[in-house]
Amino acid sequence: MSEDIKYRQNRYLLMMGIRLVCFIVALLMFVNHLGWLAGIPAVGAIVIPYIAVVFANGGREPDNVRGFMEYRMNLPARREPSEGSEEGNGTADR
Repeated sequence: MSEDIKYRQNRYLLMMGIRLVCFIVALLMFVNHLGWLAGIPAVGAIVIPYIAVVFANGGREPDNVRGFMEYRMNLPARREPSEGSEEGNGTADR
């Protein structure tokens, strides 16, 4: 388990390093008046954090994959009125 966590942390840090490089390249391109070309690494710097978080939170796959299970509603049992109660005999609205 600790090896899996370390692997995911390293992959996240690598992707954040790539994001930093993209940000710096976009900044340098913008300062040098390269116009819309600066948007290409800027988009990378914006999108990479989302991808990195998804990969970092992915984790290991479960070992006991059973496939799809049918959904069953878990409702409480229906209560039947007892014969001696006032429900159902019309005396409740007096």
